[in-house]
Amino acid sequence: MSLNVSFDFNNVTSQMKPLHGVNNSPTALRGPVKTFTDAGIPYMRTHDSMGAFGGTHYIDIPNIFRDFDADENDPASYDFAFTDAYIGNIIKSGTQIFYRLGVTIENSWDIKAYNIYPPKDFHKWARICEHVIRHYNEGWAEGFHHGIEYWEIWNEPENPPMWRGTKEQFYEFYSVAANHLKKCFPNLKFGGYAGCGFAYVTGHQKNDFYKSFVTFFDEFLDYISAPETKAPLDFFSWHIYIADPNVIAAHAKYVREKLDEKGFTETEHMLNEWNRMYADVPESYEEMRNHKGASFCAQTFAIMQESSLDKAMYYDAYPARRYCGLYTFPGYRPTKTYYSFYAFNRLYRLGGCVGTKVFGGSQVSAMAATDGEGKAILLANYYDKEQTVELTLEGIGEVQFEQYVIDEDRTYEKLAPVSVGGKIELTIPPYGVMLLEHTK
Repeated sequence: MSLNVSFDFNNVTSQMKPLHGVNNSPTALRGPVKTFTDAGIPYMRTHDSMGAFGGTHYIDIPNIFRDFDADENDPASYDFAFTDAYIGNIIKSGTQIFYRLGVTIENSWDIKAYNIYPPKDFHKWARICEHVIRHYNEGWAEGFHHGIEYWEIWNEPENPPMWRGTKEQFYEFYSVAANHLKKCFPNLKFGGYAGCGFAYVTGHQKNDFYKSFVTFFDEFLDYISAPETKAPLDFFSWHIYIADPNVIAAHAKYVREKLDEKGFTETEHMLNEWNRMYADVPESYEEMRNHKGASFCAQTFAIMQESSLDKAMYYDAYPARRYCGLYTFPGYRPTKTYYSFYAFNRLYRLGGCVGTKVFGGSQVSAMAATDGEGKAILLANYYDKEQTVELTLEGIGEVQFEQYVIDEDRTYEKLAPVSVGGKIELTIPPYGVMLLEHTK
């Protein structure tokens, strides 16, 4: 029995969301990376940037402001060189920077922790961040006018490799920093805290450690909404690593409802670390890059588009990191998963999300977009058997679509064009992705 999918190109239900953002990128110190530019990545989040390859010189506050006892008003106290080169070429790629103010994860903190303790002076830390922002947005210290809008305060403070203070210290730290920075830059967006996620809520992790993430979220929102400790939260960010895209939608629903319940109805809601992961399965890292990872990402885009999320950023696009699903290492060659991002961007660039209905099963996800002239359809079969799909296209006459496929044997291979006059039947391979595109 075939699945039936109906697209009404006369019914634009919403705008396509910037869901194909990423964390990091191929190192771009001498110029933009063409494949990164071609994928139309809307945002790049600067967390864990560069790792072992020069990681002590990039992005993090202790890397830029190397002596905390130095004068934060003196440009000589700052080392911007590698961060300037890195993010400058990302911006030349057409990608906006989502700047994480904080530090890189220290996974071996139990041997020795370096930068993950609470800053010894919260107010000074905030003033240092103020000067970083002025450097990149206002030209301070021979800087730039990049117009970076989003500034995230810390990352995963519930997690021992990221914060060696108490939760109460973090709540105070966030309040001090967010209030100072918002006062200095009322038109920019400040938020966080890049939470570890909510696996406890959906029952995927039921121990006390995962339960503590939920408690941390509740208490954080209570703290920054209390009159005496009130702080801005322009956006709330969180993370998930899981192999079932539907769980992402469930967590997104939980977060949106909790924000609204606590009075943060205008706070943007974003998932800024996500990837396909089976816990403790080594093959997960290879599958991030193959047809399984590609179909997972394509289906996740469709699910996130219909969810309460405003933005998303995949972890990771730095080739030397094992969580990088978009490039090989060595070689920096685009993977099958990269082409799911490329294909989604073909819809995103059109702007208008088209009304879509799927009948007869849930194995296939479907989405479509239009700008009134151009049209694109993205189908994903995140399932181990091929699926036959009958498409009904309303609101257009007979139109010729180019076809592209991603599966176990093909990587964004161009197929013969198809003419669609209302209905068409397609077969999507196991763990397959198909893009249909009509351009004027």
